[in-house]
Amino acid sequence: MCPPIEAGPTDGRLETALANISSALWGIRELLELLTFKLETEHVLVAAGRTRWLPRATHEVELVLEEIRHAELRRTIELGDVADALGISPDITLLALIDEVPTPWDDVLTDHRDALISATTEITTLAESNRQLLDSSYTALKDALGLGSSASEPATYTADGGTSRTQTARLFDQST
Repeated sequence: MCPPIEAGPTDGRLETALANISSALWGIRELLELLTFKLETEHVLVAAGRTRWLPRATHEVELVLEEIRHAELRRTIELGDVADALGISPDITLLALIDEVPTPWDDVLTDHRDALISATTEITTLAESNRQLLDSSYTALKDALGLGSSASEPATYTADGGTSRTQTARLFDQST
């Protein structure tokens, strides 16, 4: 019976580095989930017209974004350690790193990458939806206050939610 092959010192360093990068990626995933929640909260507030809490919700989004920046810095450092242990460039992408790491780490990193792509896609869609909702709310408020144009005729809403300034005759019953 052959004795088991012992791992060299670089194998232990690589395993530690891979565990650390995985931990850093988990942290980013959790922050992206929190960001999604904060953006959805912001969306609900705008949709419900509850603008009182909008500045606070926006501030909370900014705080999460700052935490994500710190987590990204940690990920960069941890990625550098993995690259150093593998003897490759520290500028490697996560996709390219997947091809360089041993099993089961390739599957672990693939799962992280897929989850990060999914989360960022959802966040991008939600952020764009919030922007559009805020823009339309601002336009509606401007129109309601008569600040939208110099025309004396107030805007009316069309079937698609847009506004229209048409000159129409109006009858008022003043007999009551």
